[in-house]
Amino acid sequence: MATAVETLGKLERRITISFPLTDVRTEVEKRLKVQARTAKAPGFRPGKVPLKMVAAQYGYQIESEVLNDKVGRAFNDAANENNLRVAGFPNIVPKEEAAEGQLAFDATFEVYPEVAIGDLTAVEIETVQADVSEAEIDKTIDILRKQRVHFHTKGEAGEHGDGGEPIAANGDRVTVDFVGSIDGVEFPGGKAEGYAFVLGEGRMLPEFEAATLGLKVGESKTFPLSFPDDYHGKDVAGKTASFTITLQKLEWAHLPEVDAEFAKSLGVADGDLAKMREDIKVNLQREVAGRVKARNKEAVMDALIKVAELEVPKTLIAQDSERLAEMTRQDMAQRGMNVKDVPFPAELFADKAERRVRLGLILSQLVGDNKLQATPEQVKAQIEDFAQSYEDPREVLKYYYSDRRRLGEIEALVLEENVVTYVLGLSKVTTKAVAFDELMGSNAQA
Repeated sequence: MATAVETLGKLERRITISFPLTDVRTEVEKRLKVQARTAKAPGFRPGKVPLKMVAAQYGYQIESEVLNDKVGRAFNDAANENNLRVAGFPNIVPKEEAAEGQLAFDATFEVYPEVAIGDLTAVEIETVQADVSEAEIDKTIDILRKQRVHFHTKGEAGEHGDGGEPIAANGDRVTVDFVGSIDGVEFPGGKAEGYAFVLGEGRMLPEFEAATLGLKVGESKTFPLSFPDDYHGKDVAGKTASFTITLQKLEWAHLPEVDAEFAKSLGVADGDLAKMREDIKVNLQREVAGRVKARNKEAVMDALIKVAELEVPKTLIAQDSERLAEMTRQDMAQRGMNVKDVPFPAELFADKAERRVRLGLILSQLVGDNKLQATPEQVKAQIEDFAQSYEDPREVLKYYYSDRRRLGEIEALVLEENVVTYVLGLSKVTTKAVAFDELMGSNAQA
């Protein structure tokens, strides 16, 4: 039986639930008898163990299970009777005082808030758009060429030439020995043999690269190097060291020609360069469309947060914070990092969790009020769109439709897109053109 609902805060509530002690005892005895049918003990045949021995071995566990079941059922009944939309899990503790023959518990919990969404027609949202030009295609081809670079000994004649004069220049891969010292004393990490890097990529500090430029194989140079104050090595940060480097190997970069063989290496079977460029353009357009969609969705979500008024249940924020912390732990572990002893305080994720929960409540309200649920046709269309970039689209369809959880992820994505379309259709929208490089450098996430 439930008492009246007590209001402890804007969203916090408390109810008292109780039930007869005899109900618990009766259920415990019933379950013990069931357990006795298969219980085993030395000296007894299975199913012939005395009930007292069964109770001694399993009684505490069974009593706990019965109490959990009874309390959970009683709480759910009480919440339903009072039309309460419970957010998260309740905190249930036994009451010290209870009527004779009764067990009583206090359940403290939060309820879902009322979500008030303001006038969307008055909301101003700036969306973005971007185009893929021939220049972007050329840049992409240059990147693809660099990914397929081959290095050859500089100054030695070969199939692709000799690379020019055998002195170190930007773009060359150099292999050096070096040793550094501060006040005449070598320091940890300041010495290496056979260390290779490409000049001009900024991998080394500017003084180091500058000293390497112009060297020939076998030549050495000693030079001063000032470590920045914010250098990651705290022992040397802000100090000046003396380095000596010796060039052991010098290689020049040969980039593949943009020809039929290059096109074939990118999957164009007949080596047609025009088709290669068209394939690159299509892929870039798909990527741009995804980035634009993400940026515009972020703008809509930001607008909804500003225009909606609601209290966010702390319980849901705590649960999502813990979920994000665990997801981060698993992600780092999958990347090969040792996270066994690394703390992941849920509090670090509280701000992100609060935004996620807030948006979830707002979207739920919008979807319910305006019938924006994802339709089966929309879900299928979204999966088919994903499948376009795979060799066997049918396998992609099978992958999603064979798992309800995966299908639910697509439904959630479509639902968000429905909300974005709905909000943009009502609000005051302006569109800004953004440069390709700016867009591709962004990483918008809702």
